[in-house]
Amino acid sequence: MIHAEGVAEVTDATFDEEVRGAGLPVLVEFTADWCGPCRQLAPVLGAIAAEEADRVKVVQLDVDTNPGTTSRYAVLSMPTLMVFQDGEPVRSMVGARPKRRLLQELKEVLGAAVRS
Repeated sequence: MIHAEGVAEVTDATFDEEVRGAGLPVLVEFTADWCGPCRQLAPVLGAIAAEEADRVKVVQLDVDTNPGTTSRYAVLSMPTLMVFQDGEPVRSMVGARPKRRLLQELKEVLGAAVRS
């Protein structure tokens, strides 16, 4: 899997605890090794994970090795970014995007919790 620095990997086995049980809002990237746009997104997610660690948790899930969670949330395209708040998905975004745009989309969903 493409690892973004500072971004934890979650699995079918750890998803509920790490994402649905998190105290912070969580940005989940559904990703795959073969996904070119996912590679483009890795440094963006790493930067957001570092800069916004006190406001949002950033994790990634490999769709090829975690089909249960992937199908539970009906993820069909990579990368899919899903924001979870209080254990529930509140926003889904498909495709790579620059950091500024992603921060703006996070701010829309999370309010003042995220700096832009």
